[in-house]
Amino acid sequence: MADADDRAQRTAGPTALCVDPLGDPFLRTRIALPSRSATYLRRQRLVRHLDQALQTPLTLLNGEAGAGKTLLAADWAAGLRQPVAWLTAEEGDGRPGVFWAYLLQALRACGVPASGAIGLPSEAARVDHRLLATLAAELNERDQPVVVVLDEYDRVIAPEVAEQLEFVLHHAGAGLRLVLVSRTEPLLPLHRYRTAGELTEIRAAELAFTPEEAVALLELHGLGLPVHAARALVSRTRGWAAGLRLCALAAGESADPEVYLKEFEAGSSTVADFLLAEVLKRQKEEAQDLLLRVSVLQRFCPDLANALTERTDAEPILVGLHRANAFVEHLGHSWYRLHPLFGEILRAHLRVRLPGLEPALHRRAAQWLLSCGSLPETLAHGAASGDWGFTADALIDDLAIGQLFTGLRSGELDQLFAGMDLKAAGPATDLVRAARELSQGDVERGLSHLHHAEERLAAAPVGAAAKLSCALLEALAGRLTGSPERAEKAAETADGLRREVPGELLDRHPEVTALLLTHLGSTLLWAGRFEDARATLTTVADTPGGPSTVLPREESMGHLALIDYLNGWIGRAERKALAGVSEAGRPGSSRPCADGSVTGTGLLVLAAVAVDRDELDRAQALLHETVLLSSTAHDPVMAAGHAMARARLLLARGNARTAVEAADPGVRAVVPSPWAVSHEALVASAAHLAEGRPDRAAEVLQGVSGDQPACAVEAARALLAAGRPGAAVDLLDSIAPRGQTGPAVSVRACLVRAQVADGAGDAATARRLVEQALLSARRERLRRPFLDARPWISSFLSTEPLRELAEGWLTPGPSRPGEPTAVDERPLSLVAEELSRREHDVLERLAGMMSTEEIAADLYVSVNTVKTHLKSVYRKLAVNRRNEAVRRARDLKLL
Repeated sequence: MADADDRAQRTAGPTALCVDPLGDPFLRTRIALPSRSATYLRRQRLVRHLDQALQTPLTLLNGEAGAGKTLLAADWAAGLRQPVAWLTAEEGDGRPGVFWAYLLQALRACGVPASGAIGLPSEAARVDHRLLATLAAELNERDQPVVVVLDEYDRVIAPEVAEQLEFVLHHAGAGLRLVLVSRTEPLLPLHRYRTAGELTEIRAAELAFTPEEAVALLELHGLGLPVHAARALVSRTRGWAAGLRLCALAAGESADPEVYLKEFEAGSSTVADFLLAEVLKRQKEEAQDLLLRVSVLQRFCPDLANALTERTDAEPILVGLHRANAFVEHLGHSWYRLHPLFGEILRAHLRVRLPGLEPALHRRAAQWLLSCGSLPETLAHGAASGDWGFTADALIDDLAIGQLFTGLRSGELDQLFAGMDLKAAGPATDLVRAARELSQGDVERGLSHLHHAEERLAAAPVGAAAKLSCALLEALAGRLTGSPERAEKAAETADGLRREVPGELLDRHPEVTALLLTHLGSTLLWAGRFEDARATLTTVADTPGGPSTVLPREESMGHLALIDYLNGWIGRAERKALAGVSEAGRPGSSRPCADGSVTGTGLLVLAAVAVDRDELDRAQALLHETVLLSSTAHDPVMAAGHAMARARLLLARGNARTAVEAADPGVRAVVPSPWAVSHEALVASAAHLAEGRPDRAAEVLQGVSGDQPACAVEAARALLAAGRPGAAVDLLDSIAPRGQTGPAVSVRACLVRAQVADGAGDAATARRLVEQALLSARRERLRRPFLDARPWISSFLSTEPLRELAEGWLTPGPSRPGEPTAVDERPLSLVAEELSRREHDVLERLAGMMSTEEIAADLYVSVNTVKTHLKSVYRKLAVNRRNEAVRRARDLKLL
């Protein structure tokens, strides 16, 4: 029987060439190169890669449906000088006889006729080995290789066809270059070809369109789209060729194509029709059900998928879908995700096919993820399910309430809980509501929710995590209301609760302790208990931590800087403030968001220091930046610091009356702040003096005592200006000699005493005190006290050796080698070293005179992103304009 078959194959006549082994005529469309439309975009990078196929026996184009594989191969093949045999596979090609009959017909069509020794298969189900061996031998004898392209090879599922193809490929040698275009991995031994360097591969990632290619493709469809908009479209489609083309066709019919491409509803588009027909409906029923259910997930593993399907077959289905390039991407470690556009379409289809199931799927996912310790995804799915009690409990039980205030996810969490149902009730939901209100500065509503939470906590047994969360919010309430007693009580409660909370929770959430201590330290600072505040805040500032503790560390450094400033140590204050601002620019900081969720105490201190150094424009720029922060209005320390710095700036510019209005911090606290009250009185006194009311100026200073050294010295100067030198000296003598006052206090005190001595006729003492003040001020570049002492001090500064001490930093003139010069020498290198790589990129383009829009286009980012980077660069270089930033960067050798 076999011999008869062999004879039949060898003696097949010419008429046999017109039909396949089934007796059906050969379809010429299957062996013809597919045509390319006028809107086809040739991507030269892929064509160059495909050219390598001429050097390797085997080439694989592997990607999902609509990835552009077929048209890429056809366009490349059309440009070859070598003969190209093209065959588009069909389901029937799983029968070896049919497959080889068509392949031989494709060879003949491209001008590579097989000899009579090869013959044709006579049966659909089998092919003789002699035919394959003869074909391989004839191909091996060719001087020029023939390129065989097998399109849609994934339809050929018969293992024997793959074995036969491997046999012919191996023995054809250099006479055959085989190109497989497939959605799935072929059954050929690809590993052997890879190891030998005999395989050319182009896969889905390389087939994806780049933003620039997407722009070019859309232009072919008559659509103009900027690169940043194309980047968003490519991100949504993952560069999927069919998706981009279908979107372009639909956008061409829209009144506003750019808006359509940005906002089109995937579930009701032509893209949906394509994917549902080409991908979903091709799958078995179990796989379709799984795809629909996991569409509610951002990522999934077999166990999670099983939880949603309530079956146990997810693993083999997911492996098969991934291998079939069915828009299921493998993330590694058994985790997968759907192509984003496919996911959108499946979710829309789920709502139609299985209405009402989506919330239940989110609930099952949340419960499974909670058991695995994945809190962010648990909260997202809990919120999507509408089960706010479960979601709030998950946040509180994990001790993650601090993440609403600090860390990378604070904005995301706030937005997530913004949709919380008002009917949701329980201790956890009340705590979350209180946290959100307090974080936004609504103290009244926050305290109301906190009170409800405490009532419910007292009435029902709850875990220590909930009680510790409550203590954290109590500490914040104490800070916002200026109540050290409330904050201290909360801290004491928290100390006891920490022993009851599992250690791994505390280790996972260091922000809870950091935030609590920061709130306590801020409240103590408000109350004027500087040393207690310093000890508490130093604990936070010196504790290493990750992104979640960046904001508390920054706040603590800013508050420590303010304590130093209030004690007169402006150099120390500046260094701490710069360190805090630099901390905010590190990865994990929320400062670049510019959403008002961060502190700016350090910036206020830098502004106040700039006023003391008579760098008034810089002070104004720093104060302007703090206005953008919501904490300026809500936090008492921040409000008082801003009022103090702004009032001092206005006084320095001669706007006394406006300074009085600015000096009021506008906060009503349980305990008044002694230093805030004293500074407000000082500004009022200065205004009275400026308007010729010395008695009234002295009257408003009666509450200022030596317990606030900086305020006492300023008050003494005002009393002296009011004609009361004795009262001024008495007030200076009352300052407690605690050794805590720095140059900003001692210099002013020296100048007041010097003026008193000069007025009493003791010029020698006055000169000695002025000299002492100059020596101390020169190290800190402290100019303001001397400017405020004009015109009285001018005569002293014009005499030697005082003139020499003032030259180069206080008055014009050459400076001695090694001494400070008149050039502004702010220690900005501390900040400049913190410029990120992207900020350097922006700075370089800034120096090249590029506009904001040009920088955005050159870096492939949005204009708003560039503006954010520029704002950060200006802050770190302590400048306010582009040309100043470039000049400062060049001075610091950054350009």
